[in-house]
Amino acid sequence: MPASTASASPVLTLRPDGSAVMRDDPYLPAPQIEKQAPAARTRAASPVHSHTTRAGKKRKTVKGELKRILGAGAISKTAHDDYRSILFAAQTTRGKLGGARRVALAATIRNLEQIAASGQLTASRLPALFETVKRNRAWWSNGPLLSNGARVAIQGSPLVWQHYAGQGLQIQWLGTFGKANALWSVTTQDATLRKLLDEALRLASDRAGGIAWEYLFHFGGGRPPWASGLAQGTALQALARAGVKLNEPRYIQFARRGLGIFRESPPSGVAAKNGNGSHYLIYSYAPGLRVLNGFTQALNGLYDFAALANDAEGRVLFARGDAQLRNELGRYDTGAWSRYSLGNDADLSYHTLARDFLRGLCSRLTAQNAAAAVPQAGPTPTGGATPSAPLAPVLPGVDPAPYCSAGKRFTSYLTRDPKITLVSRSVRAGRAASVKFTLDKPSFVKIALLRGGRTVRVLSARVSGGQRSLLWASPSKTGSYEVQLRATDLAGNVGSSKGELRVLKRR
Repeated sequence: MPASTASASPVLTLRPDGSAVMRDDPYLPAPQIEKQAPAARTRAASPVHSHTTRAGKKRKTVKGELKRILGAGAISKTAHDDYRSILFAAQTTRGKLGGARRVALAATIRNLEQIAASGQLTASRLPALFETVKRNRAWWSNGPLLSNGARVAIQGSPLVWQHYAGQGLQIQWLGTFGKANALWSVTTQDATLRKLLDEALRLASDRAGGIAWEYLFHFGGGRPPWASGLAQGTALQALARAGVKLNEPRYIQFARRGLGIFRESPPSGVAAKNGNGSHYLIYSYAPGLRVLNGFTQALNGLYDFAALANDAEGRVLFARGDAQLRNELGRYDTGAWSRYSLGNDADLSYHTLARDFLRGLCSRLTAQNAAAAVPQAGPTPTGGATPSAPLAPVLPGVDPAPYCSAGKRFTSYLTRDPKITLVSRSVRAGRAASVKFTLDKPSFVKIALLRGGRTVRVLSARVSGGQRSLLWASPSKTGSYEVQLRATDLAGNVGSSKGELRVLKRR
């Protein structure tokens, strides 16, 4: 999640002597555990046990692929030997570790082995892959055990790292470029911003006819390497901003090379194309998963890049995404809450995040239309020029109202009481009964069943909006029951109602 304002986050930092110290990083975005694709879990890579496939063909190995890449002249002999040394050291350390430490380090090695076995170990991917193996060896040799989702720092690395259970430490590119946005927003951190972006550029991989900041681990059913439209859009945003602020045209140029995944369809890219529009996917491996906050932030990033770089292709890609989001936007609005993806309600943090990103689109388009109404002085730079401020509208005359009104509605939902109403009128005694009700937004629901003024059963659960039911295990006594329904939504608002339920005789 990009951070434009500083708010200190505690981060555990591993020092060269193996000790770890907790420090506040005022530029580190708050950790966010990404939702996974439906019906899938984060899982460790399956081990690569032999060098031969079932068909008898020789399996590609890391060592063999390094030798091939060296022979092609894509890396130097020094680099080749360094990578071999990193792998050997990690394998040796793995043999000395046990428990969760061994699992974590082994997973990063297996991911590297599987990428090699699949023929995807390219020269451009080597720096990020071996950086991951090296940093995991350092952490799991000496550092403390970590909870899933913990963000950490490693002294000497400006990147944001995150622990994924069963996958070890991984570069969190969304967090890294979110931190870059936070550094950009202050006047005293230019050197730190430059160092972070230079390291990020060193670890970019060739993908989709350009470059991408790839994720190198198994997640939600996706096999590495995969890309994220959310992270990539934030990367383009951070690079374009830094290019202007630091007067570094090369950051603009690298950002331009990062447009490839927005141009290409999955699995190479993230553009799920539909006529004249494109939905920019949160995960390149999940073309059916349409996530509102990921799509909207990808558009914010494309907008900032196109405006700051004065880039024609950036404008076209933004326009395609804008056309698709306008078409989809109403499907994410339930009338009382937002959906994280089509078919799944957002939790509180994702609801607020999507609201903020929609506000961002609203303000960008509103500002560009206001600026377009003012005559511009002097010629507008073109091509690779690095302007000092946005120079021209990215999408002239486009109406920001859908995004502005959605942002306002999502804000109003944060203070609106949930509505809950009993649907069931009768159930049968002696067997499990479903007490049905309607609910307009995800909430914690409590249903009390009273007979003669005395509470005989309380049912409770967290449920999403719509017609839902809670199970009454076995009503025994017939007669009329008062039903008291109470719903507390994810923002803490409370709604309640009453109804009557008859328990009928056993059949």
